[in-house]
Amino acid sequence: MKQLTQTDRPYDVAPQTDDPLALSLNENPFAPLPAVHTAIVQATAAANRYPEFLPERLRRLIATHVGVEDEQVIVAAGATGVVMQVLHTVTSPGDRIVLATPTFDGYPIFAQMARLTPVGVPLDRHGHQDLESMADAADDARVVVICRPHNPTGTVAPTTQMRQFLNRVPSDVVVVIDEAYIEFVHPAYRLDCRKLVRRYPNVIVVRTFSKAYGLAGMRTGYGICSPRSAAALWAMQLPFGSTFTSLAAVAASYSAEEQLQKRIRFITAERTYLRTRLGELRVASTESHANFVYLPPSGKPWREAFEGTGLQVRSYSDGGVRISVGARRSTTAVLAAIGKSVGADR
Repeated sequence: MKQLTQTDRPYDVAPQTDDPLALSLNENPFAPLPAVHTAIVQATAAANRYPEFLPERLRRLIATHVGVEDEQVIVAAGATGVVMQVLHTVTSPGDRIVLATPTFDGYPIFAQMARLTPVGVPLDRHGHQDLESMADAADDARVVVICRPHNPTGTVAPTTQMRQFLNRVPSDVVVVIDEAYIEFVHPAYRLDCRKLVRRYPNVIVVRTFSKAYGLAGMRTGYGICSPRSAAALWAMQLPFGSTFTSLAAVAASYSAEEQLQKRIRFITAERTYLRTRLGELRVASTESHANFVYLPPSGKPWREAFEGTGLQVRSYSDGGVRISVGARRSTTAVLAAIGKSVGADR
């Protein structure tokens, strides 16, 4: 029998923890905090046992941290799992879903999986979602999705415009507010999700532990909504769908909040540094409030600047590109590639 080598072991499949060139998925550039890593490892000792039939403990933990009732929280495999749970619960094939164009890559896929008809509304020239046009489109839709911050531009819809939008949307239309990157947003720009779902029972706020918390591989997300909406969604909760390791990781993350905030401040500072240096190169970028920077379309597709560099970024058909914020090594590599590209054009 052939002996397995280090390169062909079937379980040797983990990606690099520190990869300065991996800037396409908006991952946290840092490995889990030490206390979180320890909690995850310890939880694997019980991997031979099933987790809770329904994730009551995780639900209670999140609700307590956010400041809402347990009955207002649902959990799933990442924010994507929460969104699919919502669509499977509240829509029927053929219903219309209103989306900004472009938006998070997952939403067109989710719409197809749920057999919905997507209605795309272009962003304005500043990279913001056109809330007025989206509200108009909502009159004939079942679901409207607002990303806040928006993906891929990182822009944040002003709170006053959000209230005007929500007041215009019919009460029987479900509004999904995707806050996957909310931890990177300055408190002055945040909405109070507790008051929001109380005032607008048709709103479901979706969040994740994949981005700021650095737990993308744990696939843990949650939704906050009215008790009535949550009851319908909880009825669709997948049995044994949330693991012991997810529960341990979330609990440890909440206990390490001070360390987490330091990492968030580092990433937001690096985002500011990257945008500043891009400005010095006379390269425009949108005002991002997330852990990425977006370069709008220019004279030629931005993806060409990264060809042959090994850098993995997310490029769009209109020529724009989204770049995840990493550590300084990543930033230096990005600036070198862009600097070379714009220098060649001058």
